[in-house]
Amino acid sequence: MAKHSSTGLISVQKRWSLIIILLCITLSTAIVFFIRASFDSCNSQQYMENNKISTQIHSFESSKSGKGSAESETPLSFMKSKLVLLVSHELSLSGGPLLLMELAFLLRAVGTKVVWITNQKPTESDEVIYSLEQKMMDRGVQVLSAKGQAAVDIALKADLVILNTAVAGKWLDSVLKENVPRVVPKILWWIHEMRGHYFKLEYVKHLPLVAGAMIDSHTTAEYWKNRTHDRLGIKMPDTYVVHLGNSKDLMEVAEDIVARRVLREHIRESLGVRKDDLLFAIINSVSRGKGQDLFLRSFYESLQLIQEKKLQVPPIHTVVVGSDMNAQTKFETELRNFVVEKKIQDRVHFVNKTLNVAPYLASIDVLVQNSQARGECFGRITIEAMAFQLPVLGTAAGGTMEIVVNGTTGWLHPAGKEGVQTLAKNIVELATNVETRLAMGKKGYERVNEMFLEHHMSHRISLVLKDVLRKAKNYA
Repeated sequence: MAKHSSTGLISVQKRWSLIIILLCITLSTAIVFFIRASFDSCNSQQYMENNKISTQIHSFESSKSGKGSAESETPLSFMKSKLVLLVSHELSLSGGPLLLMELAFLLRAVGTKVVWITNQKPTESDEVIYSLEQKMMDRGVQVLSAKGQAAVDIALKADLVILNTAVAGKWLDSVLKENVPRVVPKILWWIHEMRGHYFKLEYVKHLPLVAGAMIDSHTTAEYWKNRTHDRLGIKMPDTYVVHLGNSKDLMEVAEDIVARRVLREHIRESLGVRKDDLLFAIINSVSRGKGQDLFLRSFYESLQLIQEKKLQVPPIHTVVVGSDMNAQTKFETELRNFVVEKKIQDRVHFVNKTLNVAPYLASIDVLVQNSQARGECFGRITIEAMAFQLPVLGTAAGGTMEIVVNGTTGWLHPAGKEGVQTLAKNIVELATNVETRLAMGKKGYERVNEMFLEHHMSHRISLVLKDVLRKAKNYA
């Protein structure tokens, strides 16, 4: 297990610089929200045994024997001097593009030559795209136009091409054209989507021919395997399940007691929440699929239960992080109307989209991950919350089941309306039992340190890249 950071090892100057930077980010108005965004024991063997379609699903999970530990050689060092082309369907502060950027920086850190292509860009100038491209170029990533002969030449020359999300598949035919057969044998397709509308042949018709697909959870891998077979009549390539990990920067904040205390006090003061009040949070872009409406119903029911049973608990609040004050969508209007109708405006706080979630994780007591239908492909906000020793109340769907150990690091509840009452009871249970909250938070933190750190993710990805490079070499 990696050694935990110690506040004693962080200089006073570094700590306060960290706090000042975080507060500055928090106080600024962000343009877009980065959502960084499960079986109890991540048992991939069960998937292999139940595999009725011949696609092979590889599982690269953390080894508790120390393999891939922080003290070992950088697992991606073999990528030095390799040329890697990264193709993203868009460039925004959403989960997929930012995760690909994170991989770009990990590769650059070991001396990989990295070229970035964004397939879909707005015709007008965009501040977010400009800022992110500058950030990449500052880190040595070459940013290239998606179209033109230069893009084709790089794709043909690259040792490895990584397509990010299913939609990025449209770039192959539109740009590479007759060169597609020469490039697909060295493509790793990184898929994050869980929604049915991504299963279009125009997106993924070349998927069976690529060297491999990398997917963030077993649940999503199984879904893609069955859906592509049943709906599109195509076979998935070799598929690698790679769980994500928390960045070193986030873990540094999470493990710095002073930084957490300052951030907690600041955020609570800005929300009008007292230091001893209980604060629950749902941190996702506001949309029906993320389940903020059902969560607010559960939260209201929990307030009713506390009142009916005359339970002695501190005032409980919730913060909905991920609003868009400018857009004011129909769905968000419904959420705000519900709050007004139930007269809980003093208990529910809406916060605009923000890139930096760490201050809010430092300020809350419980995270709710309420994504609906098939849930999250992975749900990185869940492991980020666990790094802050927070219990998680999540839907029993998607990647959340591979992160949250039900009854140990949090509780799972059914997706849909049938989960509203269960979630309400779980909220009350955690509100009334501080020992349970603390114990679950501690277990979640231990689980993160065992499985979900940056070096775990780097190690898992390194195994995938080695296998894909071997296949590309053999094909060549």
